[in-house]
Amino acid sequence: MTRKKFDLSTLPKFPDLKIEKRLWEKGSLQIGGIDEAGRGALAGPVAAAVVILPNIPKLTQILAGVRDSKQMTALQRERFEPLIKEASLSWSVGFASPAEIDQIGILPATRLAARRAVESLSLIPDYLITDYLDLPDIEVPQEKFVKGDMRSLTIAAASVLAKTARDAQMRILDEQFPGYTLSRHKGYGTRLHRKAIQKLGKSRIHRQSFKLAST
Repeated sequence: MTRKKFDLSTLPKFPDLKIEKRLWEKGSLQIGGIDEAGRGALAGPVAAAVVILPNIPKLTQILAGVRDSKQMTALQRERFEPLIKEASLSWSVGFASPAEIDQIGILPATRLAARRAVESLSLIPDYLITDYLDLPDIEVPQEKFVKGDMRSLTIAAASVLAKTARDAQMRILDEQFPGYTLSRHKGYGTRLHRKAIQKLGKSRIHRQSFKLAST
């Protein structure tokens, strides 16, 4: 069956709480929004974050400007990271290593990172919403949404925490594995990164199963 193409014209200008409000009204008060970062990188872990936001007035004003992390600058993400954590009922970030990605594949590794994040929460979510990622190993009712990080404030908040946490790890790895300029491209396949791999070879934090595109 072919999945119906999503109508991008229906996306809100900024992610909102329509999805969350529908679930809150049905009695799900601890909704965990999940998103990932680093899935397409050549090096470093894949990260997944889960955020549970409270059902309080003016939440959209408190987190105004939070959106899909790819649409935000690094400075904006760093500024909103503590605000999201402070506003959340609970949050967590999980990782899957390059070795795990090579062993089981990127999609199962992304699911593994998400499960680790959920299991590390201080609260047990009663519902999960994701950016079109199904999590069959997590026995919690859930829905996946096309462009979820552009529709749901909770998923968007998770995308910011996943991105900032992974970026922080890549800066650390840059010090441990000099020459690849990991702090600049965060392990993605930029021309600079691919040239460094061609010169130095892949390190142990590179995903050996990922093919290096030609420059």
